[in-house]
Amino acid sequence: MVYVKWGFWTLFWLFVAAFFHYTLPQHDVVRITDTYEKRIDFGENSIFWAKEDSGNASGNVNRDVFFIQTKFPNEKVMVYRNEDTSAGWPPYFKFDTANLQAEAADMKSSADAPQWVAVKHYGWRNEFLSIYPNAVGVKAVEGPDVTFIPWLNILILTVFFAFVWAIYVRWRRFRQARIDPVLEDMGDSLEAAGDNLAEKRGRFRAWLDTWRGKAR
Repeated sequence: MVYVKWGFWTLFWLFVAAFFHYTLPQHDVVRITDTYEKRIDFGENSIFWAKEDSGNASGNVNRDVFFIQTKFPNEKVMVYRNEDTSAGWPPYFKFDTANLQAEAADMKSSADAPQWVAVKHYGWRNEFLSIYPNAVGVKAVEGPDVTFIPWLNILILTVFFAFVWAIYVRWRRFRQARIDPVLEDMGDSLEAAGDNLAEKRGRFRAWLDTWRGKAR
């Protein structure tokens, strides 16, 4: 039972960590190499794509999606999709996909004369499942060594864990005040019943031994 309990909580917190890692914004310092538009047919990986751009027809099984090709300072390739999130989840309220694509196209550069940009995004990149992080903003930076302090992420995680701690404290107090006394009473009752049963068993054995002695 202990292993089941720890297994459940381990899976629960892994799910929570994956949820926040996918949803919270991140920044990559990269060099934009190209921008393009591609028709995408959605399948089993459709949950990792945003819904239709704001104002377009809904319920389509395929549509054109903007992409931004980039390279990290170590020449590793990263491809971002560029889709509206509208008022859906995650709540980035992004409606400027076309403008963002134009800005990204204007920031393209070569390895000989690189222009470094910070791409703000959420999501994961997985070649096997054909999923891409969604770019929600781009801005020019001074160089590839620029670092960002994720103040928003820190604030959200702090509020979340404070909320979890508040629930835990209240649950612990409720358990100590209401549940533990009941369990202790049940334990005492079971222990008393066990003692009573053991006493009756002893009496029965004594009677049985006496009866056997008389029978002999």
